[in-house]
Amino acid sequence: MDYVEIAVPFFLLALLLELAYGKLINKNTYKLNDTISSLFMGSLRGTSGILKIGFSGYVYYQIETHFALWRMDSNLWITWIFAFVAYDFFYYWFHRFSHERQIFWASHVAHHQSEEYNLSTALRQTGTGFFISWIFYIPLFLIGVPSYVMVSVGTLNLIYQFWVHSRHIPKLGWYELFFVTPSNHRVHHAQNDLYIDKNYGGVFIIWDRLFSTFQEEQDDEECVYGIRGAIKTFDPVKANIHIYQKIFKDLSYSISVRNFYNVLTAKTGWCPDGSSEGSSDESFDPTTFTKHDPDIKPFTKFYVFVQFLCMAYAAVVLLADKNLEYDHGVILIALVIFSMFCTSQWLDAKKIMHLEYSKLVGILIGLCYLYFFSPEFFLLNILMIYFFLNIIFLPFLRRT
Repeated sequence: MDYVEIAVPFFLLALLLELAYGKLINKNTYKLNDTISSLFMGSLRGTSGILKIGFSGYVYYQIETHFALWRMDSNLWITWIFAFVAYDFFYYWFHRFSHERQIFWASHVAHHQSEEYNLSTALRQTGTGFFISWIFYIPLFLIGVPSYVMVSVGTLNLIYQFWVHSRHIPKLGWYELFFVTPSNHRVHHAQNDLYIDKNYGGVFIIWDRLFSTFQEEQDDEECVYGIRGAIKTFDPVKANIHIYQKIFKDLSYSISVRNFYNVLTAKTGWCPDGSSEGSSDESFDPTTFTKHDPDIKPFTKFYVFVQFLCMAYAAVVLLADKNLEYDHGVILIALVIFSMFCTSQWLDAKKIMHLEYSKLVGILIGLCYLYFFSPEFFLLNILMIYFFLNIIFLPFLRRT
């Protein structure tokens, strides 16, 4: 069972409570631009997850049906305990490879781009991880873990990781020895020389202690969040593809088979010219680090928030409607992605009226298609309201 959909309302409630608590104690860890960007990323992750279920689900089904050595009994509690622990073990290696190898880092980097650290960071998930993450869990199907159990423990693992994305929770004593906590996960998200590429566990920190990747949070070394070689934008599309762009660029320079192989398999940040762009080997000075935080006008913030609410509604529809027609899904996903892209440009303090006009044209094309081919589509009127809402905002945006 996928428990994440059930947990999402509680995630959002916890996010609001953390925001209120931070305001109350005068230690707010949220910024509008960063939070909206993270929630956009989470929405993209949710819609791309549809592809993951289709592709990896087929592979897992074939393995479970034809190649599994035996089938564990899902009615036995020992099966669930074994699966939960074993899943986290393989998650540790997936997570470690996702930092240490370039092609895997490309699908994980988006989660680490936030220069803040709060519960919204937990929702900042990559939209391309489904390409390769499923490979690491094949052994569990081979040894007979039922798919129902796998989905359940996988989502429980993900849910556990939500609460550790907080700066307000201190060290937790003996619990730190065995489990992932806010303290040791803060280390994981930091780019300081002392902290970078450490603490990969999802639930259990014991894997890091066993395989020498553990680092305790130090009182005299404040965590500096984000990635080396920061992209300096809140654009969710750029966040998902910029490492892939680097890889393809490097491949175009790779005139030898060896370089071609290295670009795909070498350590994160490796370049054909011998440099180490964006890797843990790149020099980093926390005293000179500045966060990407452009100043935008109050009306722009209001517009961004309205757009976010619209995109959130569309994402919920995409996830909740299991019977959505394929062409309807394609139209909605395309509009959501382009609207997120446009909105992120305003967060970056860029005036992009030409993109706003392009968005209106895209919405109009979608409306025409739905009106002529699916006049009964339940979101047709909602999409029309969204179209006119964007038109109303245009004159105000031109003056910002």
